[in-house]
Amino acid sequence: MSAPSSRRAALAASLVLGVTVAVVVPPGPAVAAAPGVTRLGDTQLDPTALYFVSYDGLVNNNSYGDGIVSHAGYQYAAWYTSTRNAVLARRQLPSGAWQALQLPHRLSTDDSHNSIALGISPGDGRLHVAMDTHDSEVYYVKSEAGLVSSPGSRSWLASRFGAEQRSLDGVGLGAMTYPQFRVAPGNRLQLSYRTGRSGNGANELAEYDGSTWRRLGRWSSATGPYVANGATSTTRNMYLHGLTYGPGGRLHAAFTWREGNSAVTCNSGGLTNHDTGYVHSDDQGRTWRNNAGTVVGTTNSGSLVSISSPGLVVDPLPPNYGLINQESQDVDSTGNPHVIISYVPGRFTSCVTSYASARRANGRAFHLFRNPSGVWRKVEIPVPLNATGRSQVVLDAADNAYVVLPYGRIVTASRASGYTDWTVRFDGAGLNAFGEVIVDRARVESDGVLSILYQRASSGSTPSPIRVVDFRLG
Repeated sequence: MSAPSSRRAALAASLVLGVTVAVVVPPGPAVAAAPGVTRLGDTQLDPTALYFVSYDGLVNNNSYGDGIVSHAGYQYAAWYTSTRNAVLARRQLPSGAWQALQLPHRLSTDDSHNSIALGISPGDGRLHVAMDTHDSEVYYVKSEAGLVSSPGSRSWLASRFGAEQRSLDGVGLGAMTYPQFRVAPGNRLQLSYRTGRSGNGANELAEYDGSTWRRLGRWSSATGPYVANGATSTTRNMYLHGLTYGPGGRLHAAFTWREGNSAVTCNSGGLTNHDTGYVHSDDQGRTWRNNAGTVVGTTNSGSLVSISSPGLVVDPLPPNYGLINQESQDVDSTGNPHVIISYVPGRFTSCVTSYASARRANGRAFHLFRNPSGVWRKVEIPVPLNATGRSQVVLDAADNAYVVLPYGRIVTASRASGYTDWTVRFDGAGLNAFGEVIVDRARVESDGVLSILYQRASSGSTPSPIRVVDFRLG
């Protein structure tokens, strides 16, 4: 634990593409006390989980993964063990023993993108598993009906899962990346994924109604011109910080663009990521609107969300600062989004020449959030990242913010302070976490407990323990 490092906000507002952005620079005494966390326990899933580093990450806990989720009083986790087999585990909450089963599938390649995503369809009580894909066809498995809706009456056996598929019950998705499941209103389960490649790809949705999958189609476009540093890029992809349903069934999506032409960077060692954008949908991903409510795209049509759509950017940043993609977001009780982004601030450099080393030396995370008036505000979290990786944000029932930084460190800020009293509440001591972690968002909402899945640092390809640590929020 560390002493509070509270700050008073100084505001500087600017108007960017029709969106008011207020930058909050924290320097003085606290307005309110940031909430605390209480460590409840730390349990081991596997002493010898698969370990290799690629793209600066681990396949078992890249932050865009969905490898831990809760439902109906049970928690579920997924990872690859030392034999490369996919493993699924469950425990009865709050502190039951983990039960594990091994699926026949073995990881096909040493690529940290090929993580495991878990989804639950409340309508029929199935557990869905999408895994082992990076610009390739997904491997998909689903359980028998009722396995997760009546878990106390069902044994945890691999035989309760169906055969492995390369489609969603015959619905082909083609080559894809980053599968993520989301429960939508009406007990529907949606799968978000990217088709195409980094710098030239599109976001798509598929939907399961409790019996049948169907492909909804693309909702973002790769095309359009973008100019920076004297160069023009004509292709890109939208990297999501998340897809999150909030009060009233609104679907929120914050994102960054990645350009296909590396010449738009100030240096070839940087990243072509730029800007933070935002859209939302009030019809479960069929129609998309910008921050002002203007329609900017319709799924599976000739009018998709694109670089040329008006009013998308809520925090402008050129591709000079090592902005990372696919960080995290949450939505508060008033229906407003909160997003974590991270990059190297301009006080350190105006041109990142090596994004990995620059982020380790000077990277900072920022809390970007929209208030009820539609104004976006940004607060720097005054803790060095000391890492290339991403952070996770969750909100408690009182809309206080908790951010899990790399290595499992937890910083918090209160809603009452306007999210300016950022304080380190857990410094990661004893975890020996590799870097990025993933969190169980459903358990935060249902129990007020933050479960963090992390893997201990190792070297080379030596397997290491994968574990879950729990904290009571507030």
